[in-house]
Amino acid sequence: FLPGTKFEFTDWRTPAVIDTEAFEIATQTESSVTFKHNAKLVNYSGAEFDLGIERTVKLLSSGEVSKLLGVELGGGLSIVAYETDNKVSNVGESAWKPETGLLSIWILGMYNPSPATTVVIPFKQGEEKKLGPRVNDSYFGKIPTDYLKIEDDRLFFRGDGTRRGKLGVSPQRSLGIAGSYDAAGQVLNIVTYNVQEAPDGFVNSMWELQKEPYMGDAINSYNDGSPEPGKPPLGPFYELETSSPAAALKPGETMRHVQRTFHIHGSEEELNKLSKDLLNTSIDDIKAAF
Repeated sequence: FLPGTKFEFTDWRTPAVIDTEAFEIATQTESSVTFKHNAKLVNYSGAEFDLGIERTVKLLSSGEVSKLLGVELGGGLSIVAYETDNKVSNVGESAWKPETGLLSIWILGMYNPSPATTVVIPFKQGEEKKLGPRVNDSYFGKIPTDYLKIEDDRLFFRGDGTRRGKLGVSPQRSLGIAGSYDAAGQVLNIVTYNVQEAPDGFVNSMWELQKEPYMGDAINSYNDGSPEPGKPPLGPFYELETSSPAAALKPGETMRHVQRTFHIHGSEEELNKLSKDLLNTSIDDIKAAF
């Protein structure tokens, strides 16, 4: 949001640098490509950020998938997997300070919705006094119970692209993994990221002036729908998202965030083992959530 605008859909803008501007191809191989770009951003408080962006997108082999996830892959599985290695550097002359706002690296995986798709995010159990709320479901209004089911150590969220809603899991609760299952297509989707120390917290992306701007979430999921009465959905789509810590960078310093995405198709027998190993949830539990 630009300085002086309202926290409303009509004033929301995606900066051109991450929307329409071209990036330079720095290196390229048969399985990877690295892009670079420099930009200047201005936040709601009027603070300026001179930043360098480097992003490497790499296809992952089945051997790499098995090693990264720590699982054995059955011969009947079909897999498409990729890694994005994202870096933001302070290329200006001034340090980025919490009191004037900070950037973070926020990766949004956007997927095709369906009536048979359910998001699953496992999280750490524990008292709210120590770990905070299990789930933040207040981004765009409370999510009704026919779209969100919260248990002691996991949540289920519809990914049907028909009702707008967003939720988040805090870094204190995050296990570094999220997933979804399309029961009609028999596709299990897994997203992981590099969990790291966050001395300056996580950027809070709620659409409001905030008392705690660095108590944001590490994992988010969004289900698309009408953003305003009478408006069509943006996609439709649903998302699995991860964020880096807030980047309080001095000139020349860099923040790195790595997200890996795994799309796995196969029999429910094979997918069930993976789902239980990775998400602590059976395929039957996912299908029965709603």
